Amino acid sequence: MDEATVSLESRELSKTYFSSEPPTEVLRGIDLSVRAGEFLVVMGASGSGKSTLLYSISGMDRPTGGNVTLEGRELTSLGDAEMSTVRLTRMGFVFQQPHFLSNLDVRDNILLPALRAAPKKGREAAVSRVDALMERFGIAHLKKHGITQVSGGQLQRASICRALAGEPSVLFADEPTGALNSSMSTEVMDAFTDVHRGGTTIVMVTHDPGVAVRGDRVIYLRDGVLVDAREIGAWEPGTAQRREDDLLAWLRDLGF
Repeated sequence: MDEATVSLESRELSKTYFSSEPPTEVLRGIDLSVRAGEFLVVMGASGSGKSTLLYSISGMDRPTGGNVTLEGRELTSLGDAEMSTVRLTRMGFVFQQPHFLSNLDVRDNILLPALRAAPKKGREAAVSRVDALMERFGIAHLKKHGITQVSGGQLQRASICRALAGEPSVLFADEPTGALNSSMSTEVMDAFTDVHRGGTTIVMVTHDPGVAVRGDRVIYLRDGVLVDAREIGAWEPGTAQRREDDLLAWLRDLGF
């Protein structure tokens, strides 16, 4: 891979939990390069280390060994305050369960991190960006709604808006459709496809092959080791079934 295209990279990344006896090795020397603008999907059986990998490369958790670089900047040596700033200004996050403040409406929940990420741009610029994102993802009419007044799919689209409000270079997602029905899952993945086509790098963990086919490349973890990877190319709606069939065959060969 051309080094100039690499956005995010880990080398010999390991994570061990010492709270058990014997200690539990969750990640075992992961070497990973994510291309700028790539949609990378992380798969594996339960307990394979998928979420731990996501948290380790995003700085949400500290690896035990190895290093991570984002856009050429080494992250693993940063202090907590510096790492927090990187996450706020260069990364966006979408989780399985959206976490919003119940005392704020939908727009203000999206706006809050945008104001923190770029305080010098001012509130007017942040509001303009948030309103444009809400319009782009079809939830502009919900801006004054309370968190309990919108559907799960709408909340996840709000989560995507919130994650993009700070103009991150990488969007991380951990099982973003795990709590949604099939219709809402499609709705949310359409939003991710739009984000990807806009040039944002995405790293997503999922257990669902029907969701994984939206990516450009799928990597497979087993017992904390990256055992295989598969390039599946750019997503096109008309190829969904063929892509899913091919991916399922590959996953079955890996014991998924």
